[in-house]
Amino acid sequence: MNPAEFLAYLQKQPAYRGQLVHVEELPARRARYGKLKRGLPETLVQALEQNGTTRLFKHQAQAINAVRAGAHVVIATGTASGKTLAYNIPALDAVLTDPRARALYLFPTKALAHDQLRTLTSLTKTISPRPQFGAYDGDTSRQARARLRAEAAILLTNPDMLHMGILPNHHLWADFFKNLKFVVIDEAHMYRGIFGSHVAVILRRLDRLCRHYCSRPQFIACSATISNPGEHVARLTGHTPQVIDDDGSPAGARLFALWNPPLVGPQKQVRRSGYAEAAALFASLVQQGIRNITFTKARSVAELIVKYARALLNRTRPELTGRVAAYRAGYLPEARRDIEQRLAVGQLIGVTATNALELGIDVGGLEAVVSVGYPGTSAGLWQQMGRAGRRKTRTRRDTSLAILVGLDNPLDQYFMRHPKELFARPPEHALIDPENIYVLLQQLPCAAVELPLTHQDEARFGAGFVSAMIELETAGAFVYQPQADNWMYMGRSYPAFEANIRSLGRKPVKLIDTTAEGHVLEVMDAGAAPVRVHPGAIYLHQGETYRVRKLDLNVREAGLVPVTVDYYTQPREINQVRIVQPLRQKAFRRMQACFGVVRVTRQVVGYRKIRHFSEKRSKEIALNLPPASFETMALWWELPPQWQSAVKRRGWRYAGGLQAVEHALAAILPLFAMCDRWDIGGHTVASGPETGAARIFIYDACPGGMGISEQGFAMLNNLWQRVLATIKECPCQNGCPGCIYSPKTGDRNDLLDKQAALWILESMLR
Repeated sequence: MNPAEFLAYLQKQPAYRGQLVHVEELPARRARYGKLKRGLPETLVQALEQNGTTRLFKHQAQAINAVRAGAHVVIATGTASGKTLAYNIPALDAVLTDPRARALYLFPTKALAHDQLRTLTSLTKTISPRPQFGAYDGDTSRQARARLRAEAAILLTNPDMLHMGILPNHHLWADFFKNLKFVVIDEAHMYRGIFGSHVAVILRRLDRLCRHYCSRPQFIACSATISNPGEHVARLTGHTPQVIDDDGSPAGARLFALWNPPLVGPQKQVRRSGYAEAAALFASLVQQGIRNITFTKARSVAELIVKYARALLNRTRPELTGRVAAYRAGYLPEARRDIEQRLAVGQLIGVTATNALELGIDVGGLEAVVSVGYPGTSAGLWQQMGRAGRRKTRTRRDTSLAILVGLDNPLDQYFMRHPKELFARPPEHALIDPENIYVLLQQLPCAAVELPLTHQDEARFGAGFVSAMIELETAGAFVYQPQADNWMYMGRSYPAFEANIRSLGRKPVKLIDTTAEGHVLEVMDAGAAPVRVHPGAIYLHQGETYRVRKLDLNVREAGLVPVTVDYYTQPREINQVRIVQPLRQKAFRRMQACFGVVRVTRQVVGYRKIRHFSEKRSKEIALNLPPASFETMALWWELPPQWQSAVKRRGWRYAGGLQAVEHALAAILPLFAMCDRWDIGGHTVASGPETGAARIFIYDACPGGMGISEQGFAMLNNLWQRVLATIKECPCQNGCPGCIYSPKTGDRNDLLDKQAALWILESMLR
């Protein structure tokens, strides 16, 4: 059964209620090849031929030529386009030509590093003598670490190990840094937000040490398609790259279907669970023998979909219940490889997996991919969809199938109603801020331990350097030495261990698995902890589900236990926003918008449990947590005071309309910036203290900001238009999760006013 026949089959099923809202035909693409300006070593040519590479795609040849000409490079092409080969060839060329040459490969996860290690091993199996290489991470033995330091021509690691293990011990790596020619940054689009900002400073620390050891490595970055690959990699590395984005790789044809669960209930205000729809789709694909991966955002959901699908199969095709599985991050690597192999050879027909594993799965030959909910970015969506049809075959199923199941939130529903927007729109901007003072307060002590800081480092670390140094010097962390004209770190602690690269707070909250002898799962900024890990919260870590037993903000620890549950939690928070300093203004016909610094105070006051498949909500469970305050960046605008009476004359709730606009704005902003809904906060003031006019704030939900609200400010008029379309075109009567509801406000969604929101937005744009 080919994809078109399968979609026709679905429409004939008794449960079909018009869920198939759009089908896009994406045509096949022919390969286009390029040539190198000079040849490769014969041993490398033979190794490539042994691996089936006799010609290079256009973008591969362009990238290799640029690297060999001395340029920094970012390769921004599609999934499975052969980006790995574009950096392996220059690195191997260098180490085969000069045995002293070194290359450092950085991957966002250990799993991906080990996957790429296998690729490199396969590529070099015929080269003699084979260059030394290996993975250097937390699982590497002491003996293996010493050997890799001394012998490895190519070192595969992750930013965490570079930050904590390699840079602070650079004297042990002196020969490696002295001869370092290439720094490869794979999946560069993953380095965004807080994590990406920390990594950007870590790369500046690396570059600083390389200059100390008299080397000038080239940076080679690989990225999924984003709007600003050159700008992003320049901010990430501190060097302007040449952008290679003319994808020459072939691709098979694909049918891309949008599947929207039907509205249910007497008032048609809520949609049927997307997870239930996904389980039925998964079972149908398996029944028809269509090999697929179904991606979810949580491993517990992946397990539940397999469970529900097995129950469906048991009634119709019981012999197939053993041919589905969940691909779990918690499995040992051997178990994951076994699942991949069984899927590749057809022993397994279907696998469910979290989208956190989308980077490492490459089983080739898949015929379908299902994404349960928009992953949050177009890069993530195409990363998932690219798992099907990776290898073109000459069968009746040359065309692969991709299905996006819409969940009941404004962003998913916007795409369900605007399918062409999904395929025609440019990808989002990846946003980082390496000059964020909160990042520098953690990273500058690390840099000073490696080498004393000087006035020259201001240009390297950016505009936040001076402010951060003043604060650190005042706190006694640094002492200026006039004779040497530098700053020495005076702390007794090991700052790299205290500076967690996924947090902005200098004293973050530790998330501890209380069943595993106090194992620290991760750390989190103290300001975000009440929202994410309040007592009773269901928390996801690498796809695993945990319940929070306690949160102690005094000792900065949260105790978690692993659980298997069929619900998730939604907190209800209240907040206040105070303007600290407007930085920019933009005039509109009826109002003026601003961008600047604000102080946010947030407090979580309760939460609800929500069932995955029925969306049934529990009563709100009250919490007694202290408020948390921080400064961040925001955009805001005032509405004319007379609008309040105009809305009230029409019988609508003005405050409810304002909050509805705020909720929808925060939900749609990820269309323009690579971020998660939880990275954005909002606040509405129905009557401002100075002028009495209403204000709407949209802010970055982390200290110092990450450029999200700034991106919204730059595209504000366009953002308002998208929000108006989202609310106006939603078929609900009075508002719903698909247009104006917020996951953060609980019962207050009942006070929203859809009609007032429409009037306010139309008046703003009129």
